Amino acid sequence: MMKKHLLIAVAVLAASAQPAFGQDEGGSDYRVRVGLGAQARPEFYGGDKMKIGPLWDIDIARGDNQFSFEAPDDHLAIAVVSKNGFAFGPTANLERSRKDKDVGAPVGKVKATIEVGGFAEYMAMDSTRIRADIRKGINGHDGLVGGIGVDQIWRDGDKYVFSIGPRLLFSDAKYQRAYFGVTPVAAVATGLPVYRPDGGIHAAALASGLSYQFGPQFGMFGYGRVERLLGDAGKSPIVRELGSRNQFSAGIGLNYTFNVRQ
Repeated sequence: MMKKHLLIAVAVLAASAQPAFGQDEGGSDYRVRVGLGAQARPEFYGGDKMKIGPLWDIDIARGDNQFSFEAPDDHLAIAVVSKNGFAFGPTANLERSRKDKDVGAPVGKVKATIEVGGFAEYMAMDSTRIRADIRKGINGHDGLVGGIGVDQIWRDGDKYVFSIGPRLLFSDAKYQRAYFGVTPVAAVATGLPVYRPDGGIHAAALASGLSYQFGPQFGMFGYGRVERLLGDAGKSPIVRELGSRNQFSAGIGLNYTFNVRQ
């Protein structure tokens, strides 16, 4: 988690140091919103038992501009180009590791993975966003993973923001074999059949997020997400015998907004 915190802190500072091309500065000072809470999510990808962990959020707006919309399952991203509703740029994520103790069987460890790639999105009238991204694991699962999603957004400036929308997730064979495959060694150790999945669409999901400000400084935020594993991922013996095709996660927290003078 500390590595992920460091990656996002560096990226946020870089984003605040120079506005994206085509973005209205809206003043010289910054507003920073920091949130902290708790979330429940599966112990491992494909698992059926929940684990409680921290939930946090950092947002930065320039001057009196409203905070940019973020879906609860967005990955770290910096819009190097943002104009007329279109935005493009790099994206990154730190995918947590999977250990045998998380699964409850010696299916094989997957190291924590740093994923880097790019994203593109289009925001229509501040009420509908279409976003796609693709990332490559540079260690750990070593695979390609990405998705496309649509969010319908209702907001009143920063007073409240509510969003909900579907996602379609895809990945290559390396990614799916890391998380859903059963090697001959793991088959002997667990009694599960050998399983070698291919790439393709591996899940569909629905994500919803909410933020609400009690006043200029304090507010709350939360999210809920349901995901259904599909295709070869959904047929995995790890999922069928040791977990579930249905993946749920949810979280809630409080946030605090303060000004940073330039």
